[in-house]
Amino acid sequence: MSRDTLSDLLRTVRLRGAVFYYVSFCDTWAAEGLAAKQIADAVMPGCEHVMEYHMVVKGNAWAAVSGQQPVRLGAGDIVMFPQGDRHVISSAPGLEPHPVNPDWVFAKRNDPKPMPISFHDGVREPGTLTPVKDADAVMVCGFLGCDLKPFNPLIAALPRILHLPEARAGSWVANVIDQAVTESNARRPGGDAVLERLSEMMFVDAARRYLDSLPEDATGWLAGLRDRFVGKALALMHERPDHPWTVDELAHETGLSRSALHDRFSQFLGQPPMQYLANWRVQLGARMLRETNRNVAAVALDVGYESEAAFSRAFKRLVGAPPAAWRRAQAST
Repeated sequence: MSRDTLSDLLRTVRLRGAVFYYVSFCDTWAAEGLAAKQIADAVMPGCEHVMEYHMVVKGNAWAAVSGQQPVRLGAGDIVMFPQGDRHVISSAPGLEPHPVNPDWVFAKRNDPKPMPISFHDGVREPGTLTPVKDADAVMVCGFLGCDLKPFNPLIAALPRILHLPEARAGSWVANVIDQAVTESNARRPGGDAVLERLSEMMFVDAARRYLDSLPEDATGWLAGLRDRFVGKALALMHERPDHPWTVDELAHETGLSRSALHDRFSQFLGQPPMQYLANWRVQLGARMLRETNRNVAAVALDVGYESEAAFSRAFKRLVGAPPAAWRRAQAST
């Protein structure tokens, strides 16, 4: 199909990136990453969902979330926390950091970024940085934000820890990390915008490589993209969302029977094709409401609904508010 379904989704959920901290570590150390929901309003105001990431510039480290085995990190690696979990980055597995007060993040939210921070034997010193040559480990850390509503099936398909090892990342990611270090230190005009774009590119590449590494029996939205039949059905719906698709027509186009497509689609995505299409149309409608001046009736027709009333009912079911009220609320944020 001509449509890149992953790119299509990422365009509609407003992926945003920001680099916040440039951190050096010495001796034995452990740093806490707060649950994203505790600090989202400080680090990425207006984002419904926030994920933290760390680029390892130098040295080794361990990343851990509760209930999972720690992951070893090396120079050139990137680790992300797509579900927004509280996590620990440390010099050895099992170390517990000094707790971070969320109020500190809010108090520093207007300070120039990226903010230098140094850790010496677990003591955090904002505003200072151990010279790279003297540090045991150095990281560039930041956040990615996106919309969850009306519809974002990608986030639920990602793991709690998304590790992109240097060996699998490709040479361009090493260049991204080098550029992030340069921009973090140089503070040149436009540096913030460069860092934002770099972190967004990094997330997209990590999601693609995670897709490539999924086992054969994996399920979820990303695994569905890879499946010959489900992937084609998704591409068709993304290619022509306003078409009056039926399960019979999608089944014919994908080469399956109606029941086989329904079962296969539900197996991967946890919902039948027509429900997915309805949700995707609402997501597209939300983007139009936010980015254009078209009235609700026109938007409803553009995304494939037969009436404004049908679109409004579906929209309120997913978002919790009618389209017009939601648009006013978006304009005020």
